[in-house]
Amino acid sequence: MKLYGMEQSRSFRALWALEESGLDYEYVAIKLFGDPADSDSAQNVDYLALNVQGKVPTLVHQDLVLTESIAILNYIARKAPDSELLPQVDTVSYAHHDELVCFILAELEQPLWSSGKHRFALPAEQRVPQMLETAKFEFTKAVSTLDNLLRDNFSTAKDFTFANKFSITDLLLAHTFNWAIRFQFDVPEKYIELRDRHYQRPAAVRAMAVIE
Repeated sequence: MKLYGMEQSRSFRALWALEESGLDYEYVAIKLFGDPADSDSAQNVDYLALNVQGKVPTLVHQDLVLTESIAILNYIARKAPDSELLPQVDTVSYAHHDELVCFILAELEQPLWSSGKHRFALPAEQRVPQMLETAKFEFTKAVSTLDNLLRDNFSTAKDFTFANKFSITDLLLAHTFNWAIRFQFDVPEKYIELRDRHYQRPAAVRAMAVIE
């Protein structure tokens, strides 16, 4: 299994999940803005043959190629069921799990990535600085909604969102709030503590060592 990634981008989610899973893997560092002639550039013709967008992550396992982070997380979790990255819960609880994953990707992360694009990822002529305040407004609104979604499943007395066991939802929340903290968004203290707690997991520490 081979994972192509870059530092603390979305690919870190997959790297962390691989460390949690215990699966054997190879990590290949990619430069998003490198010279296309360089083999480690996301614009290199060989990499574009795997990921036409020239982005990360990309997971390759035998004949399978995946380029969406949540699909990669689910694949890793299913290849290592004993890790319980996909929680073993009842159908109704699993529906809430799926709802939370969708919300994190579609709502909580969206203003962070919009901010990142308009700060450094887009070509300078395509950036709109005025949208940065809008992104902060949207993030604050998403955090308020998250509070409501987690009310029945999460409290400061529990370490995890589902079944009192670390799973994909915890990983996604920690990684997303890590982005928010690094991008200097206002993050409630309880979610800073959530990020800190999960980033202290041995698997997260090992994943960080891979990219440093």
